[in-house]
Amino acid sequence: MDTKTQRPVYRLFFFLLLFASVSFTTDAQTGTEDGPKLQNPIDVRYVKRHLRKAQPRLVLNRDIEKRLKQQLKTDPVIQNMYKAIKHDASAIPDEPLLERKKIGRRLLSVSREMLRRVNMLGMVYRIEKDPAILQRINDEVLAVCRFSDWNPSHYLDVGEMALAVALALDWTAGDLPKATIEEAEKALIEKGIMPSWPTENKNAWWAYGNNNWNQVCNGGMIAASIAIAERDPELAAKTLHRALDGLPNALHEYMPSGIYPEGSTYWDYGTGFSVITIAMLESAFGTDFGYGDFPGFLESATFRVLTKAPSGMYYNFADCGDRRGQNGDVVLAWFAKRTGNAAYFERDRFLQPVDDMGRLSRLAGAGLVWLAQFEEEAEGSIPTAWKGGGSNPVVFFTGGTDDSHQYYFGGKGGRGTVNHGNMDGGSFVFELDGVRWVIDPGNQSYEELEKTGFELWGKSQNSQRWTLLTKNNFGHSTLTVNGQLHQVDGMATIKDFKDGAMPEATVDLSAAFGDLLASAQRRFVKDSPTSLLIEDEISPSEKTEEVVWQLMTTADVVIQPDGALLRQDGKSLRVENLSHPGLRFSVVSLDPAPLALDRQIKGLKRIELRIPRWTMKQASETIRIRLAGDR
Repeated sequence: MDTKTQRPVYRLFFFLLLFASVSFTTDAQTGTEDGPKLQNPIDVRYVKRHLRKAQPRLVLNRDIEKRLKQQLKTDPVIQNMYKAIKHDASAIPDEPLLERKKIGRRLLSVSREMLRRVNMLGMVYRIEKDPAILQRINDEVLAVCRFSDWNPSHYLDVGEMALAVALALDWTAGDLPKATIEEAEKALIEKGIMPSWPTENKNAWWAYGNNNWNQVCNGGMIAASIAIAERDPELAAKTLHRALDGLPNALHEYMPSGIYPEGSTYWDYGTGFSVITIAMLESAFGTDFGYGDFPGFLESATFRVLTKAPSGMYYNFADCGDRRGQNGDVVLAWFAKRTGNAAYFERDRFLQPVDDMGRLSRLAGAGLVWLAQFEEEAEGSIPTAWKGGGSNPVVFFTGGTDDSHQYYFGGKGGRGTVNHGNMDGGSFVFELDGVRWVIDPGNQSYEELEKTGFELWGKSQNSQRWTLLTKNNFGHSTLTVNGQLHQVDGMATIKDFKDGAMPEATVDLSAAFGDLLASAQRRFVKDSPTSLLIEDEISPSEKTEEVVWQLMTTADVVIQPDGALLRQDGKSLRVENLSHPGLRFSVVSLDPAPLALDRQIKGLKRIELRIPRWTMKQASETIRIRLAGDR
């Protein structure tokens, strides 16, 4: 079956009708039953009839492996990346076997290291069939399968570990001792799949959830189910069926245009597990059941590219990391393989010297397969002005690949209640000449917060999460009214967008302020190749007392009569106050940050323009600020 031509189909039957003997409850994080579904013909008969019998069958199969080995003879990208994988694999035997050591409530670092080791060792074994590599895989598998459990209270840990063990079994294709295979299959069932089925005291909310847990955990369960399908076809079939039934709830978040609401590094995580799951389904069943063609999913590769700024930083909204690594993006390479778009294939990064790559991604083994499958079919191009809707809408303006000014802008709508969301509607980042002038404070360590008893994951208006500068509106370049938090469920939407030489976008912020303002519209305009205009049109209400315009920066700031001058890395940027010449900017130092638990960012400061209600003479007030570099 040609998977490129598959499209999702609509189904009217539900999981409980097929498996009425199993009860399943979901919580508030689950998605809806509305929208596209995946094809889901899975039952015991289907698995027995259509599952490829020969191994390998996860990511690799006979035909895919044949192409990989051919490419290894001629393609410099494949040769270099395999050399890097082999280099990583060579260091693993010098490391101790893994132990069940949790960090806080998570075993995740152990599961991830197991997945990395299997990707490196397993791929080298497929190519070279070295008995010493096989022995190390055997030892790694036995070590983790003898853990008391894989920490099902934090099911991401189980999802990643199950994928690792399933790949280890599959990529060794029966070459491990029979006793090891027996023990590993038993562990996949007892420590992997069975804890995912509800009891009176727990439920697997992630199976139908709408965030990355769905993609990761269901992906792990799909791998485990395929690995044990001959041993227990009934358990495999019902687990596979549940996964295909539940995955659309996470995939809906990519709709309509590809924005991943949890940010770029979570795109890498959730989407990475999606693409390896697609690859496993295709190699094992000959189809991905419409997964790869789900609306918005392929478009998310453009989102991923656009979040990578010229400075090397991400547009790090939500709980996103600050800076990308130097290695090529193997998850993005899957999209290059799927679409033929060379803009998704980071060739130069894949060709850098192996010694410069450092530690590879834990999916690099699978990534080598996708690199070998890439055939360029479209000239690589990424739009210089782009916006995506959905639950956390984002807009980008760039100068393109040949821009000498390295212009980069990312702005957003959204609300605090989105997965990994912040009170940052209307916020933005801005770069010029390779300097990040306007920053997002980014993410901070979950474990460092959680071990103090801090309640990080609340989503109510009064949750502790919103006391942190990285999470509340006081730490973002947006508007604040009356010194109050944004409304946690107040959705800011991008209502207008124009591309072209002077692109612009308007964000409706009204809902973020509740009754503190009658309305608020923020308009971003790239009004020249070296400047950004921010225009806020606000209508005060009876409760409006003061509106504060905010800009977050780590640059040095010099206040001037008509605005401010920012200086950083030997360069400068003007912040021009175009609308309120009678009011002056002020600077609030946030180094150190207000709370001991806040992320401490060197040189962080907030530039403010405070506009009291009594100065607003009209029913509508317009704040116009321009950020301008040298032309």
